[in-house]
Amino acid sequence: MPLDTTTFHNVINGELTSSPSTRHSINPANKEPNPEVPVATQEDLDRAVSSAKTAFKTWSKKSYAERRKAILAYADAIEANKDELTALLTKEQGKPLTQAAVEVGMAVTWTRQLPTIEIPETVLQDDDNAKVIQRYVPLGVAGAIVPWNFPVLLAIGKIIPAVYTGNCVIVKPSPFTPYCGLKLAELAIPHFPPGVIQAISGGDDLGPLLTEHPGIDKISFTGSTVTGRRVMASCAKTLKRVTLELGGNDAAIVCDDVDLDKVIPNLAVLSFLTSSQICMMIKRLYVHEKIYSTFLEKYVSFVKNFPVGDGTAADTFIGPIQNGMQYEKAKDLFSSIKSENLTPALGGSITDSKGFFVPPTIIDNPPETSRVVQEEPFAPILPVLKWSDEDDVVARANAADSALAASVWCKDPERARRIADQLDGGSVWINTHFEVSPFVPFGGHKASGIGTEWGLQGLTQYCNSQSLWIKKV
Repeated sequence: MPLDTTTFHNVINGELTSSPSTRHSINPANKEPNPEVPVATQEDLDRAVSSAKTAFKTWSKKSYAERRKAILAYADAIEANKDELTALLTKEQGKPLTQAAVEVGMAVTWTRQLPTIEIPETVLQDDDNAKVIQRYVPLGVAGAIVPWNFPVLLAIGKIIPAVYTGNCVIVKPSPFTPYCGLKLAELAIPHFPPGVIQAISGGDDLGPLLTEHPGIDKISFTGSTVTGRRVMASCAKTLKRVTLELGGNDAAIVCDDVDLDKVIPNLAVLSFLTSSQICMMIKRLYVHEKIYSTFLEKYVSFVKNFPVGDGTAADTFIGPIQNGMQYEKAKDLFSSIKSENLTPALGGSITDSKGFFVPPTIIDNPPETSRVVQEEPFAPILPVLKWSDEDDVVARANAADSALAASVWCKDPERARRIADQLDGGSVWINTHFEVSPFVPFGGHKASGIGTEWGLQGLTQYCNSQSLWIKKV
């Protein structure tokens, strides 16, 4: 039976539950209301935590093989409903169906591949006196706070590491995109004991209830740096473990030896994918002055052909900004084009329409101090800047408070590696950007976060390290 994407419930203790009050988000392409979802109460959260703690007693004792079997069956359920989830994702998030399908497909891949990672036990000492083993034990109950830009992949990217390592997880989707997150928990019901995977929908007040709840042992949060600081302060009250994946202002450095016709399509897609609403998108593009004019002309010619529109249209590449709050932030940033006397090479203004649409905009060599360079836009506006001196461009790329990721584009491997080795960021790429894998940890440096997601290191962050001493007698 196809997944019902018209009615939505919280998932608590393996049951679909409602609440006295409901709310809805809107379709950002037309501002029409999406279906109603529950507004979880403190009592709902308490019940979910209690159920998770009960489930943890037995789930944590399952072998990795037993947990892996349940997770792989869950992957099959997600894949069987990929078309319904893709359509729902476009309806709630706004991204084009093609991009939504990629996200759902990645979620299936992550669900299948993350539990293939072996969690090691390391023998640190084994002699006549004692054997000492360093191993990882699950924490207990994890809270997964999921953002609105990648609500499927980033939910799965928290759910699977939590349950594979023996924890139970409570998912809190963004109030802007609650629908797929609730359905992911619903799809899990037949494959896991009650209380292992739960999801509760609510407003902005639900997040602090999670982060301060004494029964939750870890919070994994993806979102803005401003909110991340509040999450960390809140978690400190109960000494929760915390992983924070926060904002970025990623720089890409383009050297003068690149093949323009080859790199420009890649750079364009990696700057404007999902309407630039990805923390790891290129947000500052530094181009060597020797090729700057030709590069800018070709780059503008390519980007101006990106179709903007409803994500359900077959050829759309740039859908709407996801929500009204972010749309207003985009309009405020666009106002700086005029107030700071910047020069748009493409676009430069926002026209009100039936949805939250922002045309792709490219700013020609703005000052380093301009807002479009200093701020993370989360909207399709990109500064393209000149550089000539290697030390100078590295310093400019590293000047931001955030350090999520960066990239270098260069034919000369030695030169590319020399520049890359000087860049701040949890991920640094050469001749690509925004490459991710379930086997590779990612996270931010500086104000871009604490800890990592995915890979072995990401999995072990859902665990405590434990040293087992076996005295020989």
